[in-house]
Amino acid sequence: MSDLAAAVGTASRRGLEQQLMSAFIDACMLDVMALKPGNVGIHGIGHGMEAADFIRSAVASAPAIAAVSQSVGERIYNAVTATRAAVGINTNLGIVLLAAPLAQAVHQAGMTSSAATLRDELARVLATLSVADAQLAFDAIRLANPGGLGDSQRHDVRKPARATLLEAMREAADRDSIARQYATAYADVAGIGLPRLDAARARGCDRRWAATEVYLGFLASLPDSHVARKFGVDQAQSLCESAGPYAAAPVEPSTRVALLRDWDVALKTRGLNPGTTADLTVATLFFDGLLEAARAAEPRNLHGGKD
Repeated sequence: MSDLAAAVGTASRRGLEQQLMSAFIDACMLDVMALKPGNVGIHGIGHGMEAADFIRSAVASAPAIAAVSQSVGERIYNAVTATRAAVGINTNLGIVLLAAPLAQAVHQAGMTSSAATLRDELARVLATLSVADAQLAFDAIRLANPGGLGDSQRHDVRKPARATLLEAMREAADRDSIARQYATAYADVAGIGLPRLDAARARGCDRRWAATEVYLGFLASLPDSHVARKFGVDQAQSLCESAGPYAAAPVEPSTRVALLRDWDVALKTRGLNPGTTADLTVATLFFDGLLEAARAAEPRNLHGGKD
């Protein structure tokens, strides 16, 4: 390879890295800006955390998520390590676990404006996860020390990894929504999150309220794994059911914000934090942001349309 070709290749990889960082930080920032009842954002602190913690976490972890020539496990571990150094608490373990395979898919196949193509590449990434990826993810989980982390008879994160990261996630898929994304190539992100986002935008919702719609859609569709670990499956199911009316009604600032704020206070008073729901929301926004970045880079003809 010539020096010029090598330089072009390096520049292209670095450009891709910057696009990934931008899309990741944007998704995390949008999540913080959105009104998400029970979760932390600019609308209100809670659970010993504030919005600034999540902003610092996004900026600190983005380079590791987007880095060139890293494995999924390395992205996860380095991102959690950077977060821990920046804020000292677990703010984004679930986000990191979901974002790392997406970043890997883009590095392997390049940017694409097709959700189906990105998901196909994501499935290939998940299928090739290794035991080393699992060990690094286990190390990251222990470092983050998420609330409600219990023991597992198989694939316990406190013990050496004996299976690939995908195999470990499949084992937990029936009780953990993040693990289920690994096991299903992000079926919930593709089947719940992206359609909710598209529908909200079609109604004219701005980016913040579209993100709220995604959050409410997940909250009403999937019992939150974080709530289930801390308070039990029944409590998580009850929260899921109570979210139904909020998710069914279009979120409009003029008519819904007061109700959502009141519900936010009520949930935080009870200590209920739908953290996994927020993680799935960020994954949806990151996935969509990658598609948007690819569309923005597509060539257009003189009449303003795509070639």
